[in-house]
Amino acid sequence: MDIADSIKINPATSTSAQSEVRRDIRHFLTETLAAMPPRAVRSWGEYSAEFSSRLGKAGWIGMTWPKRYGGRGRPMLERFVVLEELLAAGAPVSAHWVAERQCGPLLMRYATPALCEAILPGIARGEVFFCIGLSEPDSGSDLASIRTRADKVDGGWLINGAKIWTSLAAKAHFMSALVRTTPGLENRHAGLSQFVVDMRSEGLTVRTIKNMLGSDSFAEVVFDNVFVPDDNLLGQAGMGWEQVTAELTFERSGPDRYLSSISLLTEMLDHANAEDRHHTVELGRLVAELSNLRAMSRGIGHMLSEGKDPRLATSNVKDLGALLEQRTPEIAHQLFGTELRVAGSSLVRTQSHLTQAAVAFSVRGGTREILRGIVAKGLGLR
Repeated sequence: MDIADSIKINPATSTSAQSEVRRDIRHFLTETLAAMPPRAVRSWGEYSAEFSSRLGKAGWIGMTWPKRYGGRGRPMLERFVVLEELLAAGAPVSAHWVAERQCGPLLMRYATPALCEAILPGIARGEVFFCIGLSEPDSGSDLASIRTRADKVDGGWLINGAKIWTSLAAKAHFMSALVRTTPGLENRHAGLSQFVVDMRSEGLTVRTIKNMLGSDSFAEVVFDNVFVPDDNLLGQAGMGWEQVTAELTFERSGPDRYLSSISLLTEMLDHANAEDRHHTVELGRLVAELSNLRAMSRGIGHMLSEGKDPRLATSNVKDLGALLEQRTPEIAHQLFGTELRVAGSSLVRTQSHLTQAAVAFSVRGGTREILRGIVAKGLGLR
C-alpha cells in the first residue's frame, strides 16, 4: 500500500433519511433557540444545561446509542447532520458535548454493564455531564509523562495528583481520568489506566482558571486520596494508553473541528462586496477549504460506522481544521479592516472573539506537533 492509499478517505453520500433529520433538527432549533436568551458567539463553547436537557428530551443526544442506554440506534451520519446544524446555529451545547461525543462511546466499549446503565441514560437525557482528565502540570503536550497515580486498595483505588486545563470540570458530574497505575516502567505508554471519577468525591478539589477571554471554563483538579471503586475502572488496568488514543478519534474527527469559526465566515459573506475581486477570491477559498474538510469529516463518520480505524485520518482533519479556523480571523481583518473599527456591530464582536479564541484551536484535542507526528509515524516517515 502506498502513502496515498493509506490516507484515502472515501466520500459519504447523503440520503433522504439524513435530509429528513436535517429538516427536523432545524425546526427544533428554530423553536428552542428563539425562546432562549441571546447567545455569545462561542460556537460549541457556549454552556446551557437547560438547552442540553431540552435537546436530550427531544432525542437528539446519544441518538446512535442502543435504546437500552437511552439512544435511538440511528446511523452515525445522521448524528453528523445534527452536529452540523447545532454548530451552524451557534447552539449552546458545551454542557453535554464531551459526555456524548467521546465519554459515552468510551463507557459502552470498556465500562461494566452496571456503570453503563447508571450513567449513559442520564447523558442521553442531557442531564449528566463529563470532563476529561488528561493534561497535567509540567507535562505540556507529552501525555505519556503524566504522574497522577492510582494505588490499589481494598475494593478500589486511591488517586493522587493533579489535572490541569480540564474544560468545565467545575460543572461536570464525572471525569474520565487517565492515571498511572504501574509506575517505573521503561515504556511510558504502559501502566496507564482509565477511571470514571465522581466529581463529588471526597478529597477532590476543583480550582477554576480564567482565560484571556474572561471565561473560567478551564480548571485545575487536585486528587488527594480520592477513592474510586473497582467498578469504575474502564477496561483493563494498564491498557489506558490504547483506550485513550482510540477515544481521541471521536474528539478529533467531527465538524466541531472546522465549524468553530463558521459564524465569522457567515458574517463576512453577509458583508462582502460582490464587485470586489479580493473579497470573492478569499472568501471563495475559505468556502472551498471548508467543503473539503466537511467531505473528509463525513468520510471519517462513514469509516466509524463501518468499524474501521480512522486515527490517521482524524489527525489530518483536526490539524487542517485548526489551520483554517486560525486563518479566518486574519482574513476578516484583511478584508474588512475599516468596518472592524466600528464598535458594536456583529461582525466586530464575532471577529474580536475569534481572534482571541483561535489561539487555542491548535492546542485543544492534541497540539499541531503531536498530530503531525502521528501522521508521519502512520505513513512510515519516522
